[in-house]
Amino acid sequence: MSTTVEYAFDRTADEVNEEIRALWLRSGGTLSVEQREEYQRLVLEWAAAAPQPV
Repeated sequence: MSTTVEYAFDRTADEVNEEIRALWLRSGGTLSVEQREEYQRLVLEWAAAAPQPV
């Protein structure tokens, strides 16, 4: 199984964070199985987009 994450387009960490927050708001604080999968994908995307320390 590949651990490489590919995205259709690049977004900033702030943009991905907004989507993560919206997902939690829509879920009412409890994620379904599908929402957890989306959350995991978003967290990986956020980590890839976040500025890296020098």
